[in-house]
Amino acid sequence: MPSIPMFLRALAFWLLLATVLAACATTPRAAATGDGYIEYAIGDASIPASEPVQPGLMLVGGGDWPHDAVRWMSGRMGHGRLVILRASGDVEAQEEWYRDIGGIASARTFVFSNRSAASDPRVIDAIDQADGVFIAGGDQANYVNFWKGTPLAQALDAHVRAGKPLGGTSAGLAILGAWSYGALDGGSMVSEDALRDPLNPGMTLVDDFLHVPYLEHVFTDSHFGVRNRLGRLVAFVADVRARGAGDIVGLGIDEGAALCVDGDGIGRLFTPVAGGAAWLVAPSTSATRLEAGEPLEITGVDVTGVGVDSRIDLRTLQVTAPAFRRIADAHDGTLQIRDAAPASGDR
Repeated sequence: MPSIPMFLRALAFWLLLATVLAACATTPRAAATGDGYIEYAIGDASIPASEPVQPGLMLVGGGDWPHDAVRWMSGRMGHGRLVILRASGDVEAQEEWYRDIGGIASARTFVFSNRSAASDPRVIDAIDQADGVFIAGGDQANYVNFWKGTPLAQALDAHVRAGKPLGGTSAGLAILGAWSYGALDGGSMVSEDALRDPLNPGMTLVDDFLHVPYLEHVFTDSHFGVRNRLGRLVAFVADVRARGAGDIVGLGIDEGAALCVDGDGIGRLFTPVAGGAAWLVAPSTSATRLEAGEPLEITGVDVTGVGVDSRIDLRTLQVTAPAFRRIADAHDGTLQIRDAAPASGDR
C-alpha cells in the first residue's frame, strides 16, 4: 500500500494534469494568422447554405443579443456560413452563435490589429464566400482606421449588393449608417457635451465608409436609452444636415434590442427588455444655432419609438404602431422633451 505522502503527490500530479488539459481545451486556437489579424473557426465552412440566402440587416444596440433576432439572421443567411469581424476579443460571438443559439453551418472570426489585414486575400475571400457577415462591438475608431477606403470595405459593400445579410452590434452598428460617430479622438461623446458645443473637437463624424441599402440617409447609434444618447444624436444629425445632407435622420437602438430589416426595407424590433426600442430622430427644421463654442439651438425634432409591435419602413421612414412619439428641443445646452400629437398612421 503506498504511503500517504506518495498518494498525495500522485493526486497533486493528476489534478495539475487535469487543470492543464482543461485550460488547453478552453483556450481559443487560431485557425490562421496573418499580417494584422488572427482567425478563429468553428463548424464546417465547406457546407453551403441549406436554404436560399436573402438580404437583411440586423442592427443590434449592444449588450446581450436577442436570440430571436440572431435566429432571424441565421434564416436570412440560409443557415450557412457566417463571418464575424472584430478588433478586440476572440471567439465569444462565434461560440454563442454556433453552440448556444445554433442554426448555422460554420463561423469564422477575424480579429484585426492593423490596417494591412483589410487587404489580405484570405480575409477578402472569406467575406466573398460568406452567407452572412456580422461586425462585433468594441471601438469603432479601430474599424474606421483599419477598414475605411480598403478592399475590405469594398467587399462588405459587395456583400450587401449581392443580397446577403449584414449585422452589427454596438461599435459594429455605429459604422453601418451613411454617417457615423467615429470616436477618433479616443473618447466617447456624451449628450451634455454635444449639446453644449455641437462643433467641439470630439465630434469626429465619418461618412463615405460603408454603403448599406436602406441606411443611405441614416446615422446609426447604439446603447441608446441606457446611456442617454438622444441629445448627442440630435446634435450629430443637426451637424450633418448643416453640411448639406439635409435628409439625414438618426436611428438609435437600445441595449438588448435588435432592429431586423428585410429586403423590402421593413424593420421589426426584437428585444426581451421591457420598453426596449429603436429611436427614429428626424428634425423638422434646421438648427437655428450651430456654432463652435455655443450651445446647440434646434426645435421640433420628431422622436418616434419603434417597439416590438411596431414596423418601420426605412424607404419612407413611416412607423406604424409606434411605441411613443415625442418632440425634442435643444436650448441653452439642454434637451427638452414633450409629447407629440398622435399622427394619422398611429394605432
